Amino acid sequence: MSWRALAYRIVRPLLFRFEPERIHRLTIKLLRIVGGNGIGRGVAGWAGGARQPHDGVEIAGLQFRNRVGVGAGFDKDGIALRGWAAMGLGFAEIGTVTPLPQGGNPRPRLFRLPADEALINRLGFNNAGAAALARNVMLARRHLPAGFVVGVNIGRNRETPDERSVDDYLAAQRLVGPVADYLAVNVSSPNTPGLRLLQAPERLRGLLEALDEAGMRLGCPRPIFVKLAPDLGAGELEAVLAVVTDTPARGVILSNSTLSRDRLASPALLATEAGGLSGAPLLIRTRGAVRRTRALVGDRLAIMASGGIGSAADVQALRDAGADLVQLWTGLVYRGPGLIGEAVRHS
Repeated sequence: MSWRALAYRIVRPLLFRFEPERIHRLTIKLLRIVGGNGIGRGVAGWAGGARQPHDGVEIAGLQFRNRVGVGAGFDKDGIALRGWAAMGLGFAEIGTVTPLPQGGNPRPRLFRLPADEALINRLGFNNAGAAALARNVMLARRHLPAGFVVGVNIGRNRETPDERSVDDYLAAQRLVGPVADYLAVNVSSPNTPGLRLLQAPERLRGLLEALDEAGMRLGCPRPIFVKLAPDLGAGELEAVLAVVTDTPARGVILSNSTLSRDRLASPALLATEAGGLSGAPLLIRTRGAVRRTRALVGDRLAIMASGGIGSAADVQALRDAGADLVQLWTGLVYRGPGLIGEAVRHS
């Protein structure tokens, strides 16, 4: 165990005494503060422990300084970009952002499952809206290091009728497309009713083609990644991938949180809370999805592995399965910022 991991293991019980969403908000505020001054950036770099590779890597036409990023949902409004960069990440995927601000679901809506190193969330796309996110990215841009990539994850507002879903994605794209390096299309969150219906092959095709055409009209075509659900069956995954490879999309993100509660060690009352499960229980499912996807698509799509990563060994396993990039989220909650350096060194 590294000394960073040991230090976080000592601090973690104190953090876990507080309500999860409160600690989450405080973490984002702290990252915003430390990213804004030289001493803070030094402290953040020390905590992350990531040494940047001499050469970056080109994926989907973008130059990443390293293969490790933070997944969507951690920094929904893009207010901590300078902090994420200071901690040594190669990219940050911010959002999910919707065209209009929304408060999300009632609290409590975020739950820790320490026995499983997992979280359940039913946040419900709580965010300040696409215009606010775009402003935050613009303010941060000139302070970000070369090779630090900013992805923006877009979705639809909860109150938008299903038949108007594409309109919401296009509205979000108009606002954030000019400031994003790539767009992640979230059609897989379990916390917005009906959203996963957009994974139906023909509906997904129409959405991706509309976004590509709009990007060209706006003069800011951006690589598009599609974030899929881990609950797709083998046949469903194959059908979705056949569509994605037949559109201008450049990659997939595998995967979102799951509705499954199989083989959890946590108390039944907690484990049956509604929402999406993330964390260590997803790793096997993520690795299988990455391996199947790489076998099906070859080098036609880039693959971001997202789900269950809590160690350098997990990163190596996903890279061996065919992932080009990896995203951290719940692992940071349980392993601390030192996980960033470990992941970068083994990616």
